[in-house]
Amino acid sequence: MTLATLVEGKELLETVVASTVAGIGVTFVFSVAIWGVARFADLSRNERPVAAAGAALAAGLALLATVAIVVLGIVVMTSK
Repeated sequence: MTLATLVEGKELLETVVASTVAGIGVTFVFSVAIWGVARFADLSRNERPVAAAGAALAAGLALLATVAIVVLGIVVMTSK
């Protein structure tokens, strides 16, 4: 009689590591977007249009990256 394996240790560890990295990554990228929006507002009020445009660009790229990460996660989850 063989015992069934209920939990695959290696696969469980891979899942935990991947979800931790993904969670920290998405949180960091989205926080950059929030920082960019806040800096844009501050710099716009202080009449620094070039710096404000840079902050807006950083915020836009970070939001785009956040959406891309979420879409990639959904594609990976549904492809299995």
